[in-house]
Amino acid sequence: MKKVIIETSHIAREYRMGSELVKALKDISIQVREGEYVAFMGPSGSGKSTLMNIIGCLDTPTRGKYVLNQNDVSDLEENELAEIRNKEIGFIFQTFNLLPRSSALDNVALPLIYAGISKTTRTERAMEALRNVGLDNRAHHKPNELSGGQRQRVAIARALVNNPSILLADEPTGNLDTKTSYEIMDLFDKLYQKGNTIIMVTHEEDIAKYAHRIIRLRDGLVESDEINPNVTKVVTVA
Repeated sequence: MKKVIIETSHIAREYRMGSELVKALKDISIQVREGEYVAFMGPSGSGKSTLMNIIGCLDTPTRGKYVLNQNDVSDLEENELAEIRNKEIGFIFQTFNLLPRSSALDNVALPLIYAGISKTTRTERAMEALRNVGLDNRAHHKPNELSGGQRQRVAIARALVNNPSILLADEPTGNLDTKTSYEIMDLFDKLYQKGNTIIMVTHEEDIAKYAHRIIRLRDGLVESDEINPNVTKVVTVA
């Protein structure tokens, strides 16, 4: 059995908004093993994005424990979290978050600059990452010269370039048309087949059906956590 790469134990996240205490997460305990493909689902306000932010070390829990790749990251300082984010986690966002004046190649190479990799090696690795998503022939194009699907492929290549432990995808098809969305999800499936650990936030049932496990959240709690027995069929909660 593959090792547990993500483990949250009774984590909660609370925010103070004026005089109101918002309990975004109340008590979340989950495990994700290396090589799993998991979708977080739930209505607006369910806590799925907050949970994604904590797993991605963009936020820390108010209470509870979060262990990432056998390291307790629950109480780390921001500079320590930033180092872990760059080393362990590849982020894919709905809005792509590409630098508009930089080429696809330079966008993909960006995490390697923070990692202190030499320019020659950066270029080689960034080109290889673009090749893996079928975009090496667009390496010198800027984002405004690419389609939405191509921009998301560049973002995926950037997320993969550091060989992270986990890929975190927040509504990765939210800005794409239906045909392009399915093409991107087919690419995710190939990444999963290669052994990548993928966690995806989505509110779309037809996108979640690609995941092999679906965790549904409601009101800051896990409503259900089930293996998807058939990748083409969404698990239905009774």
